Amino acid sequence: MKLLSAPASLKGVLSPMEAAALLAAGMRRVDGVEVVEAPVADGGEGTAAVIHAALGGEWRTAVVTDPLGHTVAARWLLLDDGTAVVDAAAAIGLPLLREDERNPLRATSRGLGELLLASLAAKPTSLLVGVGGTATVDGGAGMRGVLGSWLHDVPIRVACDVRNPLLGERGAARVFGPQKGADADDVEELERRLAALEELAPYRDLPGAGAGGGLGAAFAAMGAKLVDGAELVLDLTGFDDRARGAALVVTGEGTVDATTFEGKAPGAVLRRCAALGVRCELFGGIVAEGFTAHALSGRRALAGEDLVQLGEELALRL
Repeated sequence: MKLLSAPASLKGVLSPMEAAALLAAGMRRVDGVEVVEAPVADGGEGTAAVIHAALGGEWRTAVVTDPLGHTVAARWLLLDDGTAVVDAAAAIGLPLLREDERNPLRATSRGLGELLLASLAAKPTSLLVGVGGTATVDGGAGMRGVLGSWLHDVPIRVACDVRNPLLGERGAARVFGPQKGADADDVEELERRLAALEELAPYRDLPGAGAGGGLGAAFAAMGAKLVDGAELVLDLTGFDDRARGAALVVTGEGTVDATTFEGKAPGAVLRRCAALGVRCELFGGIVAEGFTAHALSGRRALAGEDLVQLGEELALRL
């Protein structure tokens, strides 16, 4: 009996691979099961690592600046086909900052530009950039200041973990600014700054334009193709073949809410499993009111134990 452990990250707590291993450990406590670890991602934190777990490739490291200008060593992945896979979060991710340092009025995407330059030095055949999980809401201004026209001759796909536009009630500032440390006045200032970036105006309403604090729109302005990150990663990692015929697939993330079903990997896993006729169970470290999922304790220190216990419980019910 095949079971698939297919969680996304529990942001700031467990990577997709760590979560998958813990969930699988619980499943393996039950006799007679074959457990496949198939962590998932959507363009946010851990995307390159999920792709590496499925496809291999060579990790490389570049020293760049974090959202506040401090030095950080950031990894990127070179696949065997020549594709460079870059996570924005590796250079400008929210987890790189302490909670009291989070300030999207100051945070810059410059370090992502530096990381992309490092990957371009390896002469990749194409770029795949995951833009989720950033500490920034600068519309890619810092990144574009570093890159100039360097990207124009390289095909770029941008894996977006959300479908939000750049501006408005569902835009980068109003939806994601508070998560990155912005208060109400900061949000309005961020909205004004994004609206003033005239070069992004033609791309403001593209699905994913608001991803990564406006990085989606910035990449679109440079000729990149914005894609649904979850669907792209599931295709790249052969998810359907791995899930087909499974008795159970378990997926989840740190918080289950409306965004889970608006571009996040667990929502995509649920849809894929429904199409395959495979049973799928969803969990969340926290489950928002009005949503149905297995709720963990919500205590960060117990997340690992929670996942082991959940894996065992779900396997025992089969």
